[in-house]
Amino acid sequence: MFIGHYAVALAAKRVAPRTSLGTLFAAVSFADLLWPVFLLLGWEQAHVVPGPNPFLTLWLDSIPISHSLMTLIGWGLLFAFLYRMRTGDGRAAVVVALLVVSHWVLDWITHRPDMPLYPSGTPFGLGLWNSVAGTVVTECGMFIAGVGLYATVTRARDGVGRYGFWSLIGVLLLSYAASLFTPPPPTQRALAIGGIIFGWLFVVWAGWTDGHRDTTLPDTA
Repeated sequence: MFIGHYAVALAAKRVAPRTSLGTLFAAVSFADLLWPVFLLLGWEQAHVVPGPNPFLTLWLDSIPISHSLMTLIGWGLLFAFLYRMRTGDGRAAVVVALLVVSHWVLDWITHRPDMPLYPSGTPFGLGLWNSVAGTVVTECGMFIAGVGLYATVTRARDGVGRYGFWSLIGVLLLSYAASLFTPPPPTQRALAIGGIIFGWLFVVWAGWTDGHRDTTLPDTA
């Protein structure tokens, strides 16, 4: 899942209005921010198998540190602890911890059986990716809902908040569309480097534009 993860982050602004959208993006994509680094280090493995289904070209052979449920719970607790230490916002810390773990849930729904409960455990996956149409409809529906929720609880303070945000949404949709029609990177190294660059680009971009938007919800602190 790609834009589906970001959809959850956008929707989460309603329950964590003071939390930067960049932080929410980082939380939902934390597994995918870790994974390319571990891939480069050789701690996790994947390979590309070209085929007609764009969602099934990447085979995740071993992802025990970045994507197992147990380790994501641990990463979520660490993320929440650091966030609480920096902001003092315990409620939002719980939200970001849940967002980190939500990555496993969404991937379990979409992936083939490659999502382990714990390192070396039996992998699981419901395989929504087997249906291109089903995956696209599900993710796009989630994304539209997430963008709608975010837009109802924030308002642009200036041009960056308005045009920067909607440009981010447009680029995410274009990136998703491109992934359906372009071949995967030719090497594992290119795959990992691309994942690092684009993963952090979206996090920074989200944080930048969100900093130029005001929440319309009352402060619950």
